[in-house]
Amino acid sequence: MSKFTVDEINLICIYNNGTRVGLITELSEMQTHLEQDETELLELIQKVVVKLTNMSDEEFNNIARELIADFWG
Repeated sequence: MSKFTVDEINLICIYNNGTRVGLITELSEMQTHLEQDETELLELIQKVVVKLTNMSDEEFNNIARELIADFWG
């Protein structure tokens, strides 16, 4: 899980809709609603999208399962 920071994991948990591509879509859509002064959140979203883009669906599914296990653990 070290691939993502705590803030990135929180963002993933909030916007995860079950698939890597779906999450990328959600985050990309969400950033269009940000105000001009929300630069930190924009940077965070962009970092997560790059990381998600550079991983496989299998890697994402493993991370998503781990997140669910941690949440319910």
